[in-house]
Amino acid sequence: MSQLRREALRAFKKLHRTRQFVFQGDELTLNAGRKEINEQFRKNQNERNEDEIRKMIKLANDVDKELRTSVIQAVQEKEGVYTLRITEETTRLDNVVFNPDAIIERPTSRNRKGNPTSGCCGGQNASTTESINNKC
Repeated sequence: MSQLRREALRAFKKLHRTRQFVFQGDELTLNAGRKEINEQFRKNQNERNEDEIRKMIKLANDVDKELRTSVIQAVQEKEGVYTLRITEETTRLDNVVFNPDAIIERPTSRNRKGNPTSGCCGGQNASTTESINNKC
């Protein structure tokens, strides 16, 4: 068995294990995931171009990582109340509290060379800039 074929089989099995882990207890999603993984691999089983096969293996590994780090399973306990299943692999970001008193400054326009320009659209003529500002 070629090395590339082993890698493809490893990615296939890994995706199925990830599917079982991420969607455990959700039979509908487990079945849909199994069907999709099998269809995609079956569709490409006759590919002979090694570069294309490597790209597909990389895609499978990227999908695996995305499923493990980004999907959160939610189960409805009662009306409007959900329990979330967050794992060790789930990506957690810092929450930044919204400040309603924050002053948001309008960004400075820049031309292609990175120099600041006047007006919202970089117009040179003051009357043109005023008419443009009235539209912005």
